Order: sequence, then C-alpha cells, then structure tokens
Amino acid sequence: MAEKRYDVVALGELLIDFTENGVSAQGNPLLEANPGGAPCNVLAMLQSLGHRTAFIGKVGDDIFGRRLSAALDEVGIDQSGLVTDAAAHTTLAFVEKRADGDRDFSFYRDPGADMLLRAEEVQEKLLKDTVIFHFGTLSMTHEPARTATKKAIAVAKENGALLSFDPNLREPLWESLDAAREQVHFGMQQCDVLKISDNELVWFTGEEDYNAGICLLQKEYGIPLILLSMGCDGSRAYYGKRMVEAAPFLQETTIETTGAGDTFMGSCLHFLLKWGLEELSDGQLREMLVYANAAASIITTRKGALRVMPKADEIEALAGKTKE
Repeated sequence: MAEKRYDVVALGELLIDFTENGVSAQGNPLLEANPGGAPCNVLAMLQSLGHRTAFIGKVGDDIFGRRLSAALDEVGIDQSGLVTDAAAHTTLAFVEKRADGDRDFSFYRDPGADMLLRAEEVQEKLLKDTVIFHFGTLSMTHEPARTATKKAIAVAKENGALLSFDPNLREPLWESLDAAREQVHFGMQQCDVLKISDNELVWFTGEEDYNAGICLLQKEYGIPLILLSMGCDGSRAYYGKRMVEAAPFLQETTIETTGAGDTFMGSCLHFLLKWGLEELSDGQLREMLVYANAAASIITTRKGALRVMPKADEIEALAGKTKE
C-alpha cells in the first residue's frame, strides 16, 4: 500500500459507556464510566499494535468530553479531527448485562454531540492521508452527522483509501429499522471490507443460514472481504468464493462482551495493513481470524475497551494455543 501518514482514520461516535461494576452497600448497582464508541475502540486496538491512527468526531464541552479527549491522548490516537460542541452534551450509553450474557443499551443522545458533526467540520486532510478509512452506522442515524459521514466516505474513496465498514446496529438509536436498513445498504455499497455480526446478518438478509446470507451480500454488493463474527461460535472470513473459519477462545474469566467486536475488527485491519486485500491465502485468512478471536477473547475479561486493549505479546500467547 502507498505510504500515508495514517494507517487508519475512523469517524463516528465517541462516548461514555456506563457498565455495572459491583453493588453498593445499599444494594444499588455501581456504574463505571468507561470511554468507548466503536470507531475509537477499533483505533485503540490498532494503536496497541503499533499503528498510526486518527479520529474524526464530536464531543460536548463537558466533563465527559474532556475525559474522552484525555483518553485518546492516553492511548495515542490523533484527535486533531475531534470537534467540541459547547451547546450539546457528550453521548452516554448505559450497558446492562442480561442473564443470557447479551447486553441491553440505554442511550442518552437526543441529541448527543456526536450526532451534530457537520460536513464542514470534517478534516479532509486526514482522509486524504490514510491507508484505511473505517466507519459505522451510528454516525448516520441523524443529520447533520449523516451528511458528514458520507462526505468523509467520498473523500477517502477519492484518495485511494480502503473502506472498512461495521454496521454495529443499535436499534434504540434509529427512528425505525427501515431507516437503519437504508444506511446499512449505503455502507455496504461503499466498503471494501465488511465486518458483520451473525444477528445483523440474519436481520439484514432474512437468511438464517449464514452462508446463504453472505452469498446474498456478495451477489448484491461485491464486497471483497466479509468478516462474520459469531460470538461464542468463533468467526469466518468470506473472500471471493472461499470461506475460512476459526474457533473462539472461550474464557472462564469473561466479564462482558463490550468492545469485543471492535477489538476483533481492529485486529483484522492490522493484518490487512500488513498484507493488503489482494490475493489473500486461506492460511493468511486463518491466521488473521485466530489472532482477532484471541484479542476479542482477552478484552471480554476486562471492564471497558478503549483504554485496556490487549498487547501483541498477550494476543500471540493466547493465539499460539490454537491446535493446527
């Protein structure tokens, strides 16, 4: 790939995830304020692996916005594209773990600062100087951030960036699932690499069989590489007519799954920065998936994601336990 200042630039939400962390003496749940937001989690994983990253987004001029800015500094993400809004609060997400291990989200975002990023606030110089541009759909739930996102996509594509897309569907943030489907459709039209979860695939395609669902996406959108995350069932990479699968690394010490998909995605982009997207072998795809599964497994043992991403040595140690 051509030399650029940044390996990956991402645009989207930067927010606080309030996650349960014990119970008070009065029996009330204690909530921990973890910096989060899928695009920045992806960048944090890449930073942990030695890559150069930058973020484009907006936070409020408040306590949480300042803490998020400090968190980006801490992990080394370039925040020259981060805008502060004095009139809007930073978005907050409250995450509750259900009995089945899945999560429920309650968002305080009406509007949140991340929704108010305007097209003229998007720093084009970042998008012109990156190898990969990563985006999701949370920045496309409302205007003006939707137009800002689409501008960023166009600039990145015009300047030869590889486009990486994770729908990261959060139903409560959409006016309707039809509106969500429209923006997911747009993202799939643009991307070179798609990361999609099993439940998102079934929702979008209507196919319970994953292979059939992926086949529909390949036929309609022609996406070169589709990464399917399946939770405790592992992951798959669909590359042309080939499919490679890797088993998960299940941990007894798992706390929560927040950030696991982002950690997986950042790890996959790490390998694409190394190899590119052309002529990937089954062996390379498997190596990528095993590594990404290991990284995602490690993050489930920690509270939060952005500030506690695993390091290369611990990922390699866990990934090395895989039986060939």
